[in-house]
Amino acid sequence: MTAPDETREREHEADPEAPHPSGDVTARPSPAGNGAAPDPSAALELRRPDEVSPSAKAKGNGNGNGNGNGDLEAGPTTAPDTGTRPGTELDTAVPETAPARTDGEDPAPPTASRRRRPLRTAGLVVLAIAVVAAAGAASAGVLGGDGSGTDVSAPDAPPGTTEVKRTTLTRSETVDGTLGHGDVTAVQAPSGPQGGGGVVTWVPADGDVIKRGDAVYRVAEQEVPLLYGSIPLYRQMQDGTEGADVRMLEKNLAALGYTGFTVDDEYTADTADAVREWQDDLGREETGTVRPGDAVIADGARRVADVKAMPGAPLSGAVLTWTGTERVVSVDLEAQYEDLVHKGTKATVTLPDDSTVQAEVTEIGTPTTGQDDASGGGSGGGGSGGSDKATLPVELKVADQKKLGSYQAAAVDVSLKAETRENVLVVPINALVARQGGGYAVDVVGPDGTPRRTPVEVGMFADSMVEITGKGIKDGTVVGVPK
Repeated sequence: MTAPDETREREHEADPEAPHPSGDVTARPSPAGNGAAPDPSAALELRRPDEVSPSAKAKGNGNGNGNGNGDLEAGPTTAPDTGTRPGTELDTAVPETAPARTDGEDPAPPTASRRRRPLRTAGLVVLAIAVVAAAGAASAGVLGGDGSGTDVSAPDAPPGTTEVKRTTLTRSETVDGTLGHGDVTAVQAPSGPQGGGGVVTWVPADGDVIKRGDAVYRVAEQEVPLLYGSIPLYRQMQDGTEGADVRMLEKNLAALGYTGFTVDDEYTADTADAVREWQDDLGREETGTVRPGDAVIADGARRVADVKAMPGAPLSGAVLTWTGTERVVSVDLEAQYEDLVHKGTKATVTLPDDSTVQAEVTEIGTPTTGQDDASGGGSGGGGSGGSDKATLPVELKVADQKKLGSYQAAAVDVSLKAETRENVLVVPINALVARQGGGYAVDVVGPDGTPRRTPVEVGMFADSMVEITGKGIKDGTVVGVPK
């Protein structure tokens, strides 16, 4: 490469009167070849940066040697003896401002720096970007997974693996429940001409359990006992009375140990004799007849929830409230889960100490909505979050009461078993991979550790597992999962 000072020196030797060039420079050697003196009239030509000399145009046409970007070539491959290599540009220092021309033509614009050949570098950069983009698209699965057949866009190696298992899958829903003693009902004082009246002389305490034959309360020191049944005492029964209420009375007398009569629908003289004996034990007048206020009817033993009447007060209104004696679980089930329950549905109840007990649905009430409780007074907490939700009251019985420990009232979780699928193939839910165009796949890992994305059909989801079926999927198949 010839130094800039040397090049300028030779240019002045060729034409001492020529101005310093300000555009691209094209060396024009003599066609005589090496050693011939250059032609002083054709040594240098002053051109604008966007102009191309006729000789450069000629070299760029048809022979493939033109560079096509406006850079000028330095002449033929046989260069004059100037110290420069043939076929290369002259690294000529160019002044910032070219001198004015004296021939009337516009001066050439200033050149900021010498011209370089950018095309080769730019081409390499574009090629590299294209290669990287193609590799990224392939790794992201853009080039595969068209929704048919086996996907080929699985990762090179899964971060973790697990095996397909054959098992029984059970779908369940966990809902909020309340452990307690069930519905609270009130014991009302009898009214009417046969209702009795009088002054209350004794009441039980909250939490007391009252069984068949026990006193519910006392009026004028006469016991009002509890009898089991479903028909309240609504009329006076005596010799000659017939009906279901007569049978209920006789069943209770027999259960309490009184004999001498036949349990049927007829109130006979023998029944009246048994009633007199019963009245004597209660400290009541021995009339042989039974009036509506002589006993309280319930479907079983009861637990006193809240005493309303006070000893010394007239017998009127609600005497007390009570519940069943066994602890039960109550659930206000959202209507969307209504299909999960029917009488006999099994459930698992989780207590506050994380212990569990088994329960069974025994009662299903009538669906209600938030508008039904618009008057307020509920104990479920304030707010309007459930005001527009339909609920279904459900009660579950716990057979093993001892497993409930000392809990009398507590918030619990109730897991309802909704659906069971036996002998199905399952994998963890996070082993599923969403496919382009819809559906799912799993990454089946071969013996060499290479995964193959394989389409699958999914079934039931339960307990973080999912049922799957597909070509080549069997018990023990290894699939990839995230760590």
